[in-house]
Amino acid sequence: MLGAMEPTPKLRHGWTTGACATAAAKAAYADLLTGTFPDPVEIRLPGGQSAAFALAEWDRAESHASAGVIKDAGDDPDVTHGALVRAKITPGAAGTGIIFRAGPGVGMVTRPGLAIPPGEPAINPVPRQMIRAALEELAALHGVACDVVVEISVQDGEILAQRTLNGRLGIVGGLSILGTTGIVVPFSCSAWIHSIHRGIDVARASGITHLAGATGNNSENAVRALHHMPETALIEMGDFVGGMLKYLKSHPVPRVTIAGGVAKMTKLAQGRLDLHSKRGEVDLPVLAGLAAQIGCNADIAARIAQANTTAEAFELAQSAGAALGDAIAAQAWQTAAPLLEGCQTELEIVLFDRTGNLVGRAPFAPVGPHARNRLV
Repeated sequence: MLGAMEPTPKLRHGWTTGACATAAAKAAYADLLTGTFPDPVEIRLPGGQSAAFALAEWDRAESHASAGVIKDAGDDPDVTHGALVRAKITPGAAGTGIIFRAGPGVGMVTRPGLAIPPGEPAINPVPRQMIRAALEELAALHGVACDVVVEISVQDGEILAQRTLNGRLGIVGGLSILGTTGIVVPFSCSAWIHSIHRGIDVARASGITHLAGATGNNSENAVRALHHMPETALIEMGDFVGGMLKYLKSHPVPRVTIAGGVAKMTKLAQGRLDLHSKRGEVDLPVLAGLAAQIGCNADIAARIAQANTTAEAFELAQSAGAALGDAIAAQAWQTAAPLLEGCQTELEIVLFDRTGNLVGRAPFAPVGPHARNRLV
């Protein structure tokens, strides 16, 4: 008799860089006002919850105070997990209020289209609000005006930023200080979705009229070469084709290309808008049925149904002279187009093999209610 299965352990939540920066800033400002660093330091999150953070370091100099907090992202695979987030607080001139500065490891915004304008440190609006609220509360408690310069830095942030999409978004020199709730939900993929949205915003603000969302580096490089596209026009959508298209419906551009490998695009053709493997694999018998519809004989169709991989299935169809890629692209277009319906947008689907060769295409066509029927 099999023993009872152990329950899946609950994934641990963590804290955003914005929450860590707020805690560090509050601790440093408290020392300027009282001569003491609170440890742990408690902050209020945007949702009204309280959270306490232990200080990893603190320092008081003649002209400023600084404190640091180690970011704990919980069980989320966040590139900034374990990073030291620092805040340095320096008294400012009377009447200047709170001024934000980017310290080492925090980037500067250089392109329009983001929530923060060019020339500003990449400290997003909600973290700024959190920091401002924490410091103003302390200032009011001690009866002083909150005129300070807040410099946020992240140790090794320049290196960590190379593993993010900041460079493509026009954020140079380091990381962004992010967060809308202060809390990191494990595997929520919210950071990726956020990057997709901001990439679209930057492209639109830059006057880009043709965007391409790619599932990975291979398909991104291939579609870039196919259409001779600038980097700003490329959206690294990963598995989140649905998330990209839903945002594009309310933030449209004239032309959109979806590019991917044969397996991911076959999933899209079979009705999936989240292409991650955990959402399911390619239905090979269904793929075999499509292959039979477009001319593959019974033997090839049977072998496709039993193929080890989608790539092998495509090779079998190719050996029979069947344009399986074009058929899959046509069905993928039918899956994707309804998410853009109502927009003045033309949609294209392209498939590439492992070496970047174009193996399937559904050409640009409008996505409105009178769009060309692509059903195979």
